[in-house]
Parts: sequence; structure tokens; C-alpha cells
Amino acid sequence: MLIKEVCSLTKLTKKAIEYYEEHKLIEAKILNNGYRDFNENDIETLKKISMLRKLGIGVEDIKVVLQENKFDSLNKIILKRELGIQREKEKQKLLNKLTSGSDWAEIKEGIMVIEKNETILEKLMDSFPGYYGRFICLHFSRFLNEPILTKEQEDAYDDIVNFLDNVPALQFPEELQEFLIENTKHINTINIREMNESTKKSIENPDKFLKENKEMLEEYLKYKQSEEYKQSPVYKIQELMKEFNSTSGYYDIFIPSMKRLSRGYAEYYKQLEIANEKLLKQYPEIENLNK
Repeated sequence: MLIKEVCSLTKLTKKAIEYYEEHKLIEAKILNNGYRDFNENDIETLKKISMLRKLGIGVEDIKVVLQENKFDSLNKIILKRELGIQREKEKQKLLNKLTSGSDWAEIKEGIMVIEKNETILEKLMDSFPGYYGRFICLHFSRFLNEPILTKEQEDAYDDIVNFLDNVPALQFPEELQEFLIENTKHINTINIREMNESTKKSIENPDKFLKENKEMLEEYLKYKQSEEYKQSPVYKIQELMKEFNSTSGYYDIFIPSMKRLSRGYAEYYKQLEIANEKLLKQYPEIENLNK
């Protein structure tokens, strides 16, 4: 069909459709007379583009959504937008401080925190794509709002950025990628924050957690020792991630640097180690399962 009919069906202007063509979002067939011929797939794509634009998604991000797995791409876009909103709120706080008489040095320090926070989180998402990237991005974001006041923190920040710039890509075999996408496509940022909060509560009072979840933990350990678990995609993914973290420098460079950069993360990590020791004391078989 010709562009006039396409405009009528999609409620888009001719210029808008031509703009999307220029950006390779659609590609109409050129007829012998020079007119463009749009098919049903083009119409459906244009309708999707129109909806995504109304949701405030840019053309380059739309291209990714249309070409790649839409759930994974959209979740990444949602996370970027959420983090962007948080940064705008922090900027608003700084503006309010400025109007309330705060000195420029304090404002500059606040801006540096926002910029360094953005750099690390953007690089985390690029280095660890998919659900895992979103998870660790939200996990570490709550520890990146502290000002950098010492030379040690500055060096730690540089080490983190350098690590993220050079870390090898985290890749899974195709069948595991499909499994991971299918089983995490409905997990949003709210779910991930709830998981992080649950972990935080469990390590703050490990004795209470172990007591209240004794039955669940025993069932979990029983399952992890089963042949069914060892043949599952979850086991294979965990083994690949364990190997990646051990060989990429994640444990040797990234985690120690995070502890030096953020006092909050250093305290959290210390609580995590204490909770882990108590867990291993009560369930020593976990140590062998994790080897």
C-alpha cells in the first residue's frame, strides 16, 4: 500500500514515517514508478513504534527493542529511566541546597557523586547485560551515593572503571540465554529491589533468618544435592557465572575496590561474611556444594 493509506492506518504523518525509514526502523519496497510500497508487517511495526514513542522511548532504543529480545531490552530501558529519574531528584536536591545558602564546594561534591554513580552503573549494565546486569546494577546502586573524599576512594573508583572497561563479555550458550530470558522476563526493578531488601534483612539478623527459614533451607540443600538440580539450566548458569567471576577479576578487583570506594558496601560485605559463617556452621554441606 502507498504512504497515504499508511498514514491513515497508523495515524502517523508522512514526515514521521519517512523519519523512521531514514533510521532503518522500516524499509518499504520501491516500485518501478518510484513510489514506496508498504506491507502489513511495516504497518504493524509503525504502530509499535508509535506506541513506544508515546511512552517516551527514543528511536535508537526502539531499534534495539524491535531487533532484539523485547523483554530484555525494555527492562534495560526501564532501569536506565528509573536511574535517570533518581539522578534528577538528586540534582533537584542540590538546587534546593544552593537556594538555601549551601556553598559551591558542597554542590560540586554532590555533582561529582551523581556523575560517578552514573558512570559506574552505565558501565555495569554494558559489562553485564540481561537480567544479571540489571540485578547487580540495582544491588550496587544503593552504595554509590557517598562522596569521594579520600585518595583511596579516588583510586578505587578508577580501578572499578578500568575493570568494567576491560572485563570480558559475560556470555551463555544460546539455550541457556533463552532459558534465562524466558524465566526472568517478568522480573522488574521492583522485584529486584525486593530481593535485595530481603537479602539485606537476612544478613542483618542471620540467627533469626536461619531459625525462621530452617525448613526452607533444608529443602533447598536437599534439592541442590540432587541429580535433577545438577542437570538443570539453573545449575549450568550458576557454574558459568561462578567461573566468570573467578577468572574475570570480579572477586579480585571489583569487589575489593567497591569496599574501598563505599563505606556502606564495606559494612554490608562484613555483615554478609558473618551471616555466611553462621550459615556454614549450621549447614557445613553448603561449602562443598559451592566448590
